Amino acid sequence: MTQLDRAVRTYLDHLSVERGLSRNTLTSYRRDLDRYVDFLTAAGITDLAAVTAGEVTRHLVALRADLAAASAARAVSAVRGLHRFAAREGLAGQDVSREVKPPAPAKRLPKALDVDQVARLLATVTGDDPLALRDRALLEFLYGTGARISEAVGLAVDDLDQALVTLHGKGGRTRLVPLGSYARAALDAYLVRGRPALSSKGKGSPAVFLNARGGVLSRQSAWTILHRCAQAAGLPVEGAHAVSPHTLRHSYATHLLDGGADVRVVQELLGHASVTTTQVYTLVTVDRLREVYATAHPRAR
Repeated sequence: MTQLDRAVRTYLDHLSVERGLSRNTLTSYRRDLDRYVDFLTAAGITDLAAVTAGEVTRHLVALRADLAAASAARAVSAVRGLHRFAAREGLAGQDVSREVKPPAPAKRLPKALDVDQVARLLATVTGDDPLALRDRALLEFLYGTGARISEAVGLAVDDLDQALVTLHGKGGRTRLVPLGSYARAALDAYLVRGRPALSSKGKGSPAVFLNARGGVLSRQSAWTILHRCAQAAGLPVEGAHAVSPHTLRHSYATHLLDGGADVRVVQELLGHASVTTTQVYTLVTVDRLREVYATAHPRAR
């Protein structure tokens, strides 16, 4: 067994005993470090103290070529952890990986529902009891304003003003967002015929969306409502494209851009600090344009 193998084994023991990492995490680290040992051994290096920043960088380049960004980032973290541990324990003179940064994970494009799917989702809530009125108002509000789920459950009655709503976003920033006729009608029905019955069971919370006991509706409960409605609409509720509260926010932004809205306006409506964040949605609409072109133009194929 080389000094390199012993250093890796000692580090994994440290992670298991002193850090208490799970078996699955340890298995992933072991696989990542075995790959690193094979790379160094192929370069004629069997002692961790002989590794330079150049070897770590070359290993990173190889990882980026062979692995997805997220897997490569985890592998680099394992390598950096090994070198940090070796320097601290005197197994190497210095941490040569200190300046090597993990690759940034690839930015995933948001998955938006199409307009028909949104209509199916919103149509799943029927009935005029207080909870049904609340659920319909919540779904219409999320899609009609592009609000984050935290902004929706944090909404107070005083934040509503006819055709406008004040949303309290990240970093204490507030913004005014127009309230469409469908969302306004659903909210009016809930506020007049549903919320008073729920509020009477609690302590007079100023929140718009209340739970069955009259308290503030939690984020998890709001997610559960959407999950149930998505399932009823035949939309995905598991996997990479599972419908979540953020799906309605993605759909709101995408449909605005598809309808011709300026990206700067959408930035303001979403409460993004930078337009760069909003521009991710323009990539979604470009994909949609390609799809329409490919299926509609006689010479697209």
